[in-house]
Amino acid sequence: MIKISTPGRICLFGEHQDYLGLPVISMAISKRCSIRGSKNNTNQVTIKKPDINQIEKFSLLNLEYTKKRDYFKSGLRACLNKGLIFNSGIECEIRSEIPIQAGISSSSAIMVSWIHFLSKIAENPPNWSKEELGKLAYKAEVKEFSEPGGMMDQISTAVGNLIYLDTHPIPKIKYINLNLGYFVIGDSQHPKETISILKKCRELRLSVINKMKINNPDFNLNSISIQDLEKYNLSNTEFNLIFGTIKNRNFLQSAKQELNNINFNKNKIGFLLNQHHKILRDTLDISTPKIERLINVSLNAGALGAKINGSGGGGCMIAYVPENPEIVLEAINKSGGKGYIVKSDIGTIQEN
Repeated sequence: MIKISTPGRICLFGEHQDYLGLPVISMAISKRCSIRGSKNNTNQVTIKKPDINQIEKFSLLNLEYTKKRDYFKSGLRACLNKGLIFNSGIECEIRSEIPIQAGISSSSAIMVSWIHFLSKIAENPPNWSKEELGKLAYKAEVKEFSEPGGMMDQISTAVGNLIYLDTHPIPKIKYINLNLGYFVIGDSQHPKETISILKKCRELRLSVINKMKINNPDFNLNSISIQDLEKYNLSNTEFNLIFGTIKNRNFLQSAKQELNNINFNKNKIGFLLNQHHKILRDTLDISTPKIERLINVSLNAGALGAKINGSGGGGCMIAYVPENPEIVLEAINKSGGKGYIVKSDIGTIQEN
């Protein structure tokens, strides 16, 4: 019997930035999913999902996709393409305490767990690093289905803890060895609109960026200043989109600089979270009235900062409450959200 456990994640800084080649600061959280299972004597794969009262079955001999986002087959295909061998079928069970469709990477945590599980149950188990597991999960979940997201979710849930992730031109991870304390997640219990919002936010800005590159082949989103925008013939809408993107890039760099200090200023981190959210709300238009209500009651209850988390259009928000988070948790629950107190957690592991 093999058991794998993987955390969810929250994005502190860099929301809707990683797929543009910009860095993020994310944190794996103390809400986890697990896969527990073993080989069987058939060529069938059976995946029990008691949390949602489902069972998924397919044959190792037929890995053709039969539904949109056929993730368990794509994960198995990714492992086969890396040379893993499976001579027997699999019986396993998935359980998760990560809220679904809330923006805290429940699907990516399951994909990382699945890839990790397959790497251990294969006839020729490799010794993949956590970073390699995350990259392979990204290929199976995002690239395989031509989806618009970046690799923050898969890398963050795989490697765990608090990280600075820069994926341009190649993924580079810097661990931030700080204890930030507690966050409170407020689930609006309205499913987020991941694909439609990701496409809108991504494609709108990429079209503007491509236009800017035509005028200046040396254009670089990592280094352009707000003053440089005046050189380009942008409409008000285009200007605001790139202006907001640069502002959020700068907020992240300020946060990174602050987090380099052992005695970092928690109030400054809270302030930067608030500033980041304003851009996500006002420029990218990804927040909702319910999310705004949960953010406001959190701040009024003493949170140092708060922002929407995930792709948006629903899902959840996060409030930074380094100490005594119970008051903010109560405020969120009283306002119609479902709150969870979380802290940083380790990445994907094989449990005994």
